[in-house]
Amino acid sequence: MRFRPCIDIHNGKVKQIVGDSLADAGDMAAENFVSEQDAPYYARFYQRDGIRGGHVILLNAVSSPYYGATKAQALAALRAYPGGMQAGGGIHDGNAGEYLDAGASHVIVTSFVFREGRLDYNNLERMRSAVGKEHLVLDLSCRRRGDAYYIVTDRWQKFTDVELTEHAMEKLSAYCDEFLIHAVDVEGKARGMEEDLVRMLGNWRGLPVTYAGGVGSFRDLERLRELGQGAVDVTVGSALDLFGGKMEYRKVLEFCR
Repeated sequence: MRFRPCIDIHNGKVKQIVGDSLADAGDMAAENFVSEQDAPYYARFYQRDGIRGGHVILLNAVSSPYYGATKAQALAALRAYPGGMQAGGGIHDGNAGEYLDAGASHVIVTSFVFREGRLDYNNLERMRSAVGKEHLVLDLSCRRRGDAYYIVTDRWQKFTDVELTEHAMEKLSAYCDEFLIHAVDVEGKARGMEEDLVRMLGNWRGLPVTYAGGVGSFRDLERLRELGQGAVDVTVGSALDLFGGKMEYRKVLEFCR
């Protein structure tokens, strides 16, 4: 189980938000933490500790008046730590190269390949052709509906008809290098994980997968390691002391290592 850091950018600032509060209308989100530091500061911070494979996420829509500032922060973070972090948010086959050229090791994609509520295999093929399987991460962030988890798109606001299962991951693994999965209903709340989801991910024996959402204590990390069978990587956001939380960053690193 590896620690995967995050740099979430909203309205041009590094933030930790409550995931299910994000709304394009008015560029609104419930904020847990707004940093006084810029995105390159955090990229260099993670670089000093040699932590790779974290993600820089643009949380504004392309149509937002804040998108330019958010994108500038993301590109600056990638340039500050070349090859060390992945980039996601509004990425498609036409602009992915810009993020890779800026230093992203991978681009993270959801909405371009899950369109109008369905998986668009044509766009998935276009992404794989544009960047190569080895540079593509599929974001399978999901929300619970009944007894199942369904992939959500457009900054976690729209449900698709694609249920997140081991079978779905097996089919998609032919197109990408890793999976990133936010449990949106608990994202940013630091009140515990979606344990059923973590258990399913722990049974997966394929590509690397990173789980994010709800981790708020070292007991949660222990539970994640147990349910994930040591094979699921983790992102800790709002609960981390770097972002105003109570979990000490150094101790989280030690635990995961």
